[in-house]
Amino acid sequence: MAEEILEEEDTQKDKYLTFTLGDELYGIDIRVVIEIIGILPITGVPEVPDYVRGIINLRGKIIPVVDMRLRFGRPFRAYTDRTCVIVIEAEDVLVGLIIDGVSEVLDIPSEQVVPPPKLKAAQNRYVRGIGKLAEDKVVLLLDWQKLFSEEDTELLSGMNDADK
Repeated sequence: MAEEILEEEDTQKDKYLTFTLGDELYGIDIRVVIEIIGILPITGVPEVPDYVRGIINLRGKIIPVVDMRLRFGRPFRAYTDRTCVIVIEAEDVLVGLIIDGVSEVLDIPSEQVVPPPKLKAAQNRYVRGIGKLAEDKVVLLLDWQKLFSEEDTELLSGMNDADK
């Protein structure tokens, strides 16, 4: 049994769900991804940061949704038929990440990942590393544990179903 668990973890190691925000390609560890859905009706919630767009009802579960463009300080873009929600479980909280479009699942071995450039302290805080792909392309690998502050996590947790 313990061997099966180790094997399962190994098959997901170095795998990233890649998605786009504008012209940039991002990746998030596949192990935290629960599912990918199309955009659903969003109910706004008062007195939350602007990047927290509100909540969605996903098969009876209430899930807060965060617009990743706004989270990264980019301008809002109207949602289209390519807009998706990546539902992740971060720190035992289900959160929907609104992104421009899903690309694919990529296997990016750790030897193809370099640290992000050292810029000002606040910049690149969400980027864990840069994955080098073929044809001189790169993917910004997100550190999902740093996407939300402790206060954000507490807020988002409070927006989840109490019976989770």
